[in-house]
Amino acid sequence: MILLLGGTSETAPLASALLETGHPVLVSTATDAALTLPEHPRLQRRHGRLDAAAMIELMHRYSVRVMVDAAHPYANQAQAQAQQAAAALHIPYLRWERPATDFAGYAVTWADDHEQAATLACADGRPVLLTTGSRYLAPYVAQARRTGVRLRARVLPHAESREAVEQAGLAPEEVIWGQGPFSLESNCMHIRQHAIGVLVTKDSGQAGGVPAKLQAARMEQCLVIAVRRPDVSGTGPRFHDIAALLDALTEALSIPTR
Repeated sequence: MILLLGGTSETAPLASALLETGHPVLVSTATDAALTLPEHPRLQRRHGRLDAAAMIELMHRYSVRVMVDAAHPYANQAQAQAQQAAAALHIPYLRWERPATDFAGYAVTWADDHEQAATLACADGRPVLLTTGSRYLAPYVAQARRTGVRLRARVLPHAESREAVEQAGLAPEEVIWGQGPFSLESNCMHIRQHAIGVLVTKDSGQAGGVPAKLQAARMEQCLVIAVRRPDVSGTGPRFHDIAALLDALTEALSIPTR
């Protein structure tokens, strides 16, 4: 069994590619958000957040031989736990790394974390569009309330996101519900509709719709605050190319299990 840790838009094409090896594939995602996975007798899916101990138990139960980690590039805690679980069972760990965005030609102010990004975003005094998801809403809401800056958060229409929005104390008019990645036209529409002056993003790459955000921000003369990707230490090869990943996977599967 190949364990694919997913949840991003790359999950479905990666699952299809992994099935080509002839081995069964288990797709594990943190939430039950919809994924257009191929229908295949060797493909299974489960959902729910896992710590290292739960991941070890899961790999025991399904006799996992290789782990392919395709979790979001900002899910640094999940990556660390995946590496820990794979190491504990002496299972090869292969990391699919979403290619970074080419920010050349765009005026971007970088932040090392969400707390710094919130401070930078609210310093200008103009309305802020937050496009970093629902997991780190608190520092932005706190800073917006402190400075009186108008905030709009664009988040997934999902149960977990709705709970996060409620816990952060956002009012209904402060939330834009939608499933990304968003087109250039949609980004421009949201910026104009809410008179946005500052856009906050993560470096989620092409698959995360970042180029369209940058283009829209430039067209609408918005400041851009970008949160740097976390530096995830650990062992294991990292891949940006599916063919190279499959080569490594085939080699890993040829190694006898302990």
